[in-house]
Amino acid sequence: MNRLDIKALGLAVGIFWSLYCVILGLISMSFGCGTALLEIIGSYYIGYKPTLLGSLVGGVWGLIDGFICGAVVAWVYNKLTAT
Repeated sequence: MNRLDIKALGLAVGIFWSLYCVILGLISMSFGCGTALLEIIGSYYIGYKPTLLGSLVGGVWGLIDGFICGAVVAWVYNKLTAT
């Protein structure tokens, strides 16, 4: 049975979520779109605001959070498929 690489999936999800948070912050800063979503995510990520620095802070939080979530998903998958 194939197993998922915990670090690889964690890193892939972390990078994806980090880029999403940065892009959302920049779009919100530039165009004012997505501010409600940014405020919701910002209530979990300290310092995440629609500014350049806030977008980078959100990207760091997103990398950490995405890595943990991806690693947990891979770990659970590997445990459920173990025979």
